[in-house]
Parts: sequence; C-alpha cells; structure tokens
Amino acid sequence: MKRTFLFAFLLAAVSLSAQEQEKEQPPAGGAPKDFVLPDKEVVQLENGLQLVMIPYGAIPKANINIVVKTGNIHEKENEVWLSDLMADLLEEGSTTMNAKEIANKMAGMGGNLNIGAGPHNTSLSSSVLYEFVPEAITLMADVLKNPGWPASELDRLKNDMKRNLSVTLTRPRSQANRDFYAAIYPDHPYGRIYPTDEMIDSYTLEDIKNFYTANFGAQRTTIYVAGKFNADKVKKSVETVFGDWPKGPEHSFPVAEATVAPGVQLIDREGAPQSTIFFGLPVADPSSPDYVALDITNSLLGGSFGSRITSNIREDKGYTYSPTSILDNNYKSAVWYERADVTTQFTGPSLQEINKEISKLQNEAPAQEELEGIQNYEAGLFVLQNSTPGGIIGQLIFLDTHELDDSYLTNRVKNIYAVTPQQVQEMTKKYIRPEDMTLVIVGDKKIIEEQIKDYEETIKNY
Repeated sequence: MKRTFLFAFLLAAVSLSAQEQEKEQPPAGGAPKDFVLPDKEVVQLENGLQLVMIPYGAIPKANINIVVKTGNIHEKENEVWLSDLMADLLEEGSTTMNAKEIANKMAGMGGNLNIGAGPHNTSLSSSVLYEFVPEAITLMADVLKNPGWPASELDRLKNDMKRNLSVTLTRPRSQANRDFYAAIYPDHPYGRIYPTDEMIDSYTLEDIKNFYTANFGAQRTTIYVAGKFNADKVKKSVETVFGDWPKGPEHSFPVAEATVAPGVQLIDREGAPQSTIFFGLPVADPSSPDYVALDITNSLLGGSFGSRITSNIREDKGYTYSPTSILDNNYKSAVWYERADVTTQFTGPSLQEINKEISKLQNEAPAQEELEGIQNYEAGLFVLQNSTPGGIIGQLIFLDTHELDDSYLTNRVKNIYAVTPQQVQEMTKKYIRPEDMTLVIVGDKKIIEEQIKDYEETIKNY
C-alpha cells in the first residue's frame, strides 16, 4: 500500500516537473522582418556636394557627419599616414578659431567635434542638440574649408604619431597585420599599414597642404544629418556655407589588385608564450552577388562566438581565448582571414584544427538548424546596428563607399535567410582555400618552426 502511494506520488512529481519545465521554455521567435530604411531627402548642390537628411527618432539631437571621399587610399608610397596627420592638424583649428574656441562652441551646442581619416574617407562628425544643428554645420564647414594649419603644432603631432606607432608595433598582432596585408596588397595603399619614423619626420606643412588641395573639394563631399532637426534650416545652412566651395577633384578610388600569396612568414618573438596567427586570402567584396552568402559562411565558420573554429580551438581544445575570422571589406576588394593568439606549443595543432574545420565545411553542407542559428544572429545584429541615427549614417556611408544602392540594406534580412546550406558549402569551396592562403605567425621561432613544417606538409595534400 505504501509502495503504491509512493509510486503515485513520484509519478505526479515527475509530471508536474515536466509541466513546469514546459512552461519555462521561451516562446518561439517572431518571423524575421526586412529592415526598413527611414525616408531620406537628398539635396545636390551645383558644385557637386550632396546633403542627405534622415529624420529619425524622438530624442531632440541630431548626428552630423561630413564625409570626404579621401584618406589613406590616396597616399603615395612615401606618404603613409599623411592623411592621418592632416586630420590631426585640422583639429587644431580654422583661420578664425583655435582648437579651444571650437571645443567651447561645440560644448555649448551639446556636442564635440571629431575629425579622423580612414582608408577611404575623412570625416568630421558631431552630435548636437536639435536647435543647434545649422550652427554646428556652419562651424564644421569653417574648419573643413578654412583650415588654420598652425605650424607651431606640427612637431608635437608628429612626435605623438611616432610614439603611438612605436607602442603599436610592439604588439604581435600589429606586426602580423602589417606583414599579412603587405603580402596581399604589395602595390596598393591597403598593403601599407604603418609608416616608418623617418617617413613621419619627413612630412612638412607643405606636404599636408598639397594633400588637402589634391584630394578635398565639394564633389567628394557628402553631409549626413540624422535624428531630429529642422530640414529647411539645415538646407539653408548647407547651401550658405558650402555653396561657394570649389568642386575640387572628381571622386576616384584606385582599385587594388589583391595577390594570392600562399606561403609562410615567421616573425621571431623569442620567449613569447603565444603565437599570433593571421591566415587568409583575397575573396569577394560587397559588390559581388556572392557576398551575402560568403558573409554568412564566415560567421558560421569562424566569425561568431558560436562558430565552428571558435568552438573547436577555444572551447574543445583550449588552445586560445578569442579566435575569430574576419571578412575585411575594401573598395572592389576584400580579404578573409582567421586571426588567433594561441599557446605557443599548440601553434601547429591550432593550424591543423583550423584547416580541419575548413575542409569539413568544403565537403559537407551544414545542418539547416545550425545555419538558422547563424542567420538569426546575423539578421538580429544587422537590425540592431541600424537602430540609432549614427548606425543609419554608418550604413549609408558603407553604401556610398562601395557604390551600392539602397536595396543592399532593405533586402539584407531577406537575403540572409535566403542562404542555403549548399551555398555555404559552395562558398567555402570557392573562396576559403587553405592551399592559397598567406600565413603570418609572430612567435617563438625555435619552438614553432618544426610545427610549421608539419603544417606545410599538410597543405601539400590539398
């Protein structure tokens, strides 16, 4: 009798526990929705300058980005970081205001002025209160059109740049990055990542002025304003302060011819407890019809925390803490590479496991369930990136840099979910080819050299 009662009690308890667990399961996710690009107004001035206005959100602030299509991509072989030095000097003030006066005026508008040069664009950006947007544009135009070029600040900026360069190049990841891109882009600014101290010392005020004159003007400039603002006042401000700016040079990015450079480069770092690995090759860029499928393939293979390579050499093997694969986009060119800082004695085994995961994906399509997890991650990340005025401006700059139309954004979610397991396998076969990859390793040569020989023998079998 007691046994029967006990059995019934346990059965009820198990049933109740199962019901509770069922109730605790999260609800199924909603159906994915395409990203809707907010309405934008585009105004073209006679001199070629473009104004893009995107009303967005309820917060009484607006983001302003003035983007000029020039940067490191227009530097000559002996001018590496000249555009960065020019941007630093622009921050020192205009012919009417010094840096402190500009900072005080921007602070009074609820923002600050940021100027920076990148591979493709030089930008002046700020985020100010609603009522100050036209005034901020006027101030930013003064800095851009009428740079003061204070000669007294040049030596200080050059010394700061050399100090930063010295610190940067002590890092193994920077050393690997330098040699990796030099191998992929031997005859293009993309392959010239860092200058030398001698190069920086050689830069004169005249060099900076010449670079500015050769590369700046209305035709290369787009002004983005996103958030809350008065559109009529913004248009009037832009027309007033930029309408007389000379056209300047036409937009032109030199297209890089990426090099497939299979082989191993070993940078000795005696006693290093870790080896830094860069392992990759040129692939399709955002203008290619393969790009979305390749992007999803990258995320599944190594580009997300739950990716296969990360799960293997981080979670299962414990060779490294934070490996990742990267799809690095340039103009009409892109590079895929796996980057990892691995324990020195596991340098060779790490490479073997990376290659094993690539080979597995080349030979067998992923399960639909695995792919759907990556698609949900990528679609969610994309929508989150576009949830702020700054995020939307960033996406529009991406479109403009890579000469893509709005459908790239509006169809992005749909295109992510259209990728099939078979496409992922095809992209891996077509683009992620270990036998054609450049391998750069920074580490203790005497420990890892023999391990690399084993790897080179493996590559011969591909």
